[in-house]
Order: sequence, then structure tokens, then C-alpha cells
Amino acid sequence: MNNYKHGIIGNCTSAALIGPDCSVDWLCLPFFDSPSIFARIIDATKGGFFKISATEIVSVKQSYIPHTPIIRTIFETKKGVFEVRDYMPRFLTAREEYYCPSEIHRDILLISGNPEIIVELNPRPNYAISGATFLREDDFIKIVSQEGEYNSFYFYSNLDYDAIIKGRAIELKGTSYMLLSYHEKLVQINTDKIYIEYEKTKTYWLDWAYRTKLTEKYKDLLIRSAITLKLLTYQRTGAVIAAPTTSLPEIIGKTRNWDYRYCWIRDASMIIDLYARIGHMHSATRFINFILNKRLLKHENLAVMYGINGERELKEKTLDHLAGYEYSKPVRIGNDAYRQKQNDLYGQLIETMYTYFIVNRRGKLALDEEIWTIVRSLAHEAIKLWKEPDSGIWERRGPLRHYVHSKMMNWVAMDRAAKIAQFIGKPGYAQKWLEVADIIKKDIMKNGWNEKLKSFTMYYGSDALDASNLLMLHYGFLERTDAKMISTVRQTYKSLVKDGFTFRYIEEDELGLPENAFIVCTFWMINALYLINEEKKAKAMFQDILLRTNKFGLYSEDIEVATGRLTGNFPQGYSHLALIQTVLLLETSYNWSDAFYLKNDSVKLKV
Repeated sequence: MNNYKHGIIGNCTSAALIGPDCSVDWLCLPFFDSPSIFARIIDATKGGFFKISATEIVSVKQSYIPHTPIIRTIFETKKGVFEVRDYMPRFLTAREEYYCPSEIHRDILLISGNPEIIVELNPRPNYAISGATFLREDDFIKIVSQEGEYNSFYFYSNLDYDAIIKGRAIELKGTSYMLLSYHEKLVQINTDKIYIEYEKTKTYWLDWAYRTKLTEKYKDLLIRSAITLKLLTYQRTGAVIAAPTTSLPEIIGKTRNWDYRYCWIRDASMIIDLYARIGHMHSATRFINFILNKRLLKHENLAVMYGINGERELKEKTLDHLAGYEYSKPVRIGNDAYRQKQNDLYGQLIETMYTYFIVNRRGKLALDEEIWTIVRSLAHEAIKLWKEPDSGIWERRGPLRHYVHSKMMNWVAMDRAAKIAQFIGKPGYAQKWLEVADIIKKDIMKNGWNEKLKSFTMYYGSDALDASNLLMLHYGFLERTDAKMISTVRQTYKSLVKDGFTFRYIEEDELGLPENAFIVCTFWMINALYLINEEKKAKAMFQDILLRTNKFGLYSEDIEVATGRLTGNFPQGYSHLALIQTVLLLETSYNWSDAFYLKNDSVKLKV
């Protein structure tokens, strides 16, 4: 069973979800974090949508144009056949600037006959607090919000505007288009311009996919995941959002509903670390610059998460007028996790900067002094904070704890900072940081290990297991042959794996008992099993989770164990990142922790 039947389109400015009935069910303009204009996915009755249909439909077939985020929907009707191409333009201009406007294109190609199409344009701006007013102009329809903050949108088409507004059937006589923009266009919109932008967009993505370094096996699925990750990057700043949606529930009918349209430093750093390794250094550089722009002063503390323009305050509130996805309330915008202390993020960010240096082959003379300043600043903060409790990787909203994963990631911070220092010829720093790394490791081995359970646990003194401890292998904290590591993997499997899917934890938290598994944790379990030589079990789990994507090859955040249905925000960057990492491990034995090594003060990349 798979209830998420949508595909995503986007252009690194915003994104939209296209449903199986060729309806735009989620779109925020002008940007990812703007109020929605269509939100049917979180309120089926009044959320608003933009649907293309037809009279006398025989069949509807839908797919991506291979290696692009362009969705093709083919309608076969009794009167003829036509194709809808949904996309958001993205390409390089003659000035080598990215053109990625706040707009969606819905091109209609007549294939045969004279089919009749039906357009239902039902905008509900400002998270559907009211309807919209249509103002007819000579060459467009202006759509204006009726309540809340003022927002206007501009709709262009070569079809009959009155028929579109009233939802009447329109006989399709040739190539047609519909363009919805946040901005009034300054050039004439016609079929020639639309065709050129479509071809440029398709070419851009085909070239981008061609430059992506991935394995041949599972390549189409990997390219889809890589493109999805790219769609979560914000062109203007380099920020990377967790997902393009808000409040799609982790558990249907319950309250674990969060806004994911923001940049978590941990998640984004892991995605950018991957990008540096698969050939997209430009995206990695843009994210590094995003961090530099937020850390210009040495005394500025790193935030857990940021808005896409670097906002530090993301106050959470509920939209009580919306019913929620399958009546799962509340619908939230903003995210109070920005107030939390999550000590693990220092390690992940330094890890990403380490990868950035190594893949770039940056020599000592070419070293960016700003980055070195940031590395030193982050390392110093990790030294101050590693002994303190925090909210952990899972953003628990209860009391602060001494989470084992957070401690381990501070070990990563020290280890990778030391390697960077060694790389650039700063042995004094390297020695100091390695000494701290050793202290942290001994503390974890003493306080994080539960002898009764024969496993590392969620936090010091706990009897609960935590899937994030599987990442000890990913980061090289312990060797794959270490007895405690092997036992932790096996005990975690026994405790947290249900019907082939892995939970984050099963301990009751402030919101009750967890009910659904996490897709990213399932991939972590697969990797851990493989690394402790339980390859058969790992590959069986892998083949099962591969079957859980929707028809477009997309994952959400969670999976309902009893039914296999996807839940949580969609599509989820963390899940697609983990898929790529797992394929690289299973197919090439590419393990993150030993992909790079230092020798004689030089750095080489293992092939």
C-alpha cells in the first residue's frame, strides 16, 4: 500500500507536488517557505488545487521524463490523446546565471484527435484562509488574495480564460500552455517561448544527471534520488531544506506533524558531504558559503537550523482552520526546534568541511582562511559543549539528556578537525584535538555502554536503544570487528526492527509511543549489518525497502509498519541521501569512514 502518489517538480526556488489526477496539490510561491497557494494535500476540502483533466477519459499514465524532474501525464480519451508536461524552469542564461523563477509551467501537447480538456483552477492563498479574486487583464489573469497578507499571482495561457475560470470543457486544437507566476511577466508569453524554456530546462537536468558520479546498478533510482536532493537546495543562498512540505504526519491521525521547509545544519551537511563525493562540488561550495555567511563573527553560535535566507528565529504556530492530512492535526508552520541545543551538529559540519577539503584537493597555499577560522571555532565550541546534555538528533522535546550519539559526533568533530589541521600543516592543533577526541571516546565507552543489554544505549544510564548509534560505524568511531560494535548492531536489530523496518527508538517520549519506523534508520541498519559481515540479512532488507518507494521512486520520512505506507513529510531529503549511501556501500564497498586516509601529510581518495 502506498498512499503518497505524488511526484515533485521544482527549480531550487520552490517546489510543487503533482498528484496522480494531474493536480497541483501543494505549491508555495514565491519560495519554499512562503504561504501556500495550493494545499489540498493538507486539507482535501479547502486547501486549493490546480487540476487538468478531460472528458471521456479512457486512461491516464504518469511518469518522469527520465533523469529530469519533469512530470509527463498522458491522457487517452475517447476523442483523442494529449500530454501534460509539468515543470518549473531552471537553466543557465547566456550570462552564466541561473534562471529559476517563481513559477510553474503546465504545457499541453496534442498527440491525436480533438480531446476536450477541463481545467480546475482553485487558488487558496495564504494557507487557504480564504479564496482568491480573479482580475481579467488583456493577456493574463491576476489572482489576488482576499484575506491575510497581500499576495498576487499571474496566470498566462493561450486557452480561453473564461472557460478556465468557470471550469468548462475546452476542445484542444493544438499545443497549449498554462503558466502561473508570482511575478508579472515582462516579456510576451507565447508557445515559442514556452517551448524554448521547456527544452532548456530538460537539457539542464539531463546534463546535470550525466555529471553525477554513481554506480551503474540502480542508476535510474539513484539519479532520481540525487535530483530530489538537488530540488531541496535553495538557489539564492545555498541552504538545503529537509523537505518541501509541512505537517504531513509521522503517524496518521496524531500530532507528530512538523514543518520541514527549513535548513537543518546536520541534515544539510550530510547531503552536501554526499554531493562533494558524487561530483557536484558547486552545490557543496554554495552550502559552505551559506555557513560562512552565518558565521562571519567568531563569537556567533551555530544555530541548529535556519530559514532558507539564514533566519535564526522560526517561531512555530498552528493553522487551526486546516483539517490536516487525513485529519491529522495540528497543521504547523515554523519549527520550535530552532530553540534547541543539539550538540551533534558540530561533528557533522566539520566532517563536511573535511570532505570538502579532501575532494577539492585544496593545498596549503590555496586554503580558504575563512573556512579554517570556522573549523577552529566549531572545534572550540565542541570542546566546551560535549560534556553537556542536549535534545539529541531526534529533537526530543522533553528533558535534556547525555545522548550517546551527540557525544560520538563531538568525537567526530575533534577527529576531523585534527585531520584538517594535519592536512594544512598545523600539528599543534591536530595534537590538541586528538587528545580531546580520546577523552570523549573513553567517556562514551564508560558511560554509554550498557553491560546488561550488551549495547550502547540512547543516553547515559538508559536502557533504551537508539538507531543513531549505528552511525558509529559510518563515522569510524569503532571498527567493524569491534565486539561491542557488533553486539550493538545485533541488539539494536532485535529491539528496533519490526517487519524489516527500523524505528529510531521505541521508548515512550513526550508525544507518546513511536508507532512508525524511520526510512533513514532502515538504511543505517542495512549498512551496519553489511559492515559486520551479515551481508545476506542486509541485502534482504535492502531489496524490501527498495519496494517501498512510490511509483516515482520517492520516499517520505517514515513508514507505517503494519501496512508499508509512507508517512511524514515528502519527499524527505534524509531518506534519499541514505539510499544513495547504501547503494554505494553495497555495490562498491564504499564506506564513508575509510573512503579517505591521510599519509605523510598528504590526502588521497580511495577509489
